[in-house]
Amino acid sequence: MSSIHDSVREAIRAAIAGAEVTVTGGGGHFQLVVTAPAFEGKGTLERHRLVLGAIAHLMGGDDAPVHAIDSITTRTA
Repeated sequence: MSSIHDSVREAIRAAIAGAEVTVTGGGGHFQLVVTAPAFEGKGTLERHRLVLGAIAHLMGGDDAPVHAIDSITTRTA
């Protein structure tokens, strides 16, 4: 598993309490599955904003390790 996978996973865990995160993909394109109690009562758009906000620092700039998130699946615990 690459360090980028670890960086994405840890950034999401740090931003979303109790999150369980699966990161797949590579070459700058990733798929995420995030399960967290914090998603309870939130719509899909709000859940995705939480996830993307957590990894925004990994997506910015010309040398960003994450170029795209091809899919996000969010679930409550």
